[in-house]
Amino acid sequence: MGWYQTQLKLPPFPRGFHLITDHVYRAIPNIHSVKIGLLHVFIQHTSASLSINENADPDVPRDLESSFNAIAPESFPYVHTCEGPDDMPAHVKASLLGNSLLIPVTDGRLNLGTWQGIYLCEHRNHGGSRSLILTLQT
Repeated sequence: MGWYQTQLKLPPFPRGFHLITDHVYRAIPNIHSVKIGLLHVFIQHTSASLSINENADPDVPRDLESSFNAIAPESFPYVHTCEGPDDMPAHVKASLLGNSLLIPVTDGRLNLGTWQGIYLCEHRNHGGSRSLILTLQT
């Protein structure tokens, strides 16, 4: 059994849900030699999150963004407001979605379903670059 870990720095993305599966693959070139393993993906931020969801229809990320904005609106009377009106709703959304994913690796590929992809869920208007820790166990 072996371990590999790297940090993936993502470029800044606008607010919304963004497919990053290809970014993850490029960050772990040795994944192609793994017969059976696990990939743990962890985001080092409290106002962005990770999700696995449909990767084919561009309406899905738009609908997810609209739904989460309805669940945690900026107009709610939050107490924590010192970082702007999008900050506390971003923390709520990140808490709901979570900060990590565990994905099986089979025959050199992430064993995602046919229509599944890894999403960066950017909950801030100007979140900036995001850092992921990728840990591959073989």
